[in-house]
Amino acid sequence: MREYTLQTHSYEETEQFGENFSKLVQAGDVVLLNGDLGVGKTTFTRGLARGLGIKKNVKSPTFTLIREYKDGRLPLYHMDAYRLESSPDEDLGFDEYFQGNGVTVVEWPQFIKDEVPDDHISVNIKRQNEDDRQISIKLYGSSYENRNFGEVL
Repeated sequence: MREYTLQTHSYEETEQFGENFSKLVQAGDVVLLNGDLGVGKTTFTRGLARGLGIKKNVKSPTFTLIREYKDGRLPLYHMDAYRLESSPDEDLGFDEYFQGNGVTVVEWPQFIKDEVPDDHISVNIKRQNEDDRQISIKLYGSSYENRNFGEVL
């Protein structure tokens, strides 16, 4: 496992980091986003989508569970598993997304931990104060051995 850490100092910097991050993602990548409510998980995803060339406005999928964006370099599947806390055994076809031709981003992944593939990227966002965020990226699995995520930090 490799790990990287960086600081952002504004909403715009967190979104810009997501855009930079998009340069290294590939089809089949699974990105798990961890952090408290309002810390910037969807902000990061907006930047990632912009970097993939997605024109649609990215919104939190809290009430729909999964939003699909297919108009970019790669499809983006944005999931929010928060509502699955009370029913984690529900089969929603996660494997089709995780093994598909796009990038899957999962907010609140702890609620579907048994579904998450071994190879994944974990992005942890922590609030330092009103504007500052500490972002830690951990790469799990051989899928990421030949990619240098450090170059986007």
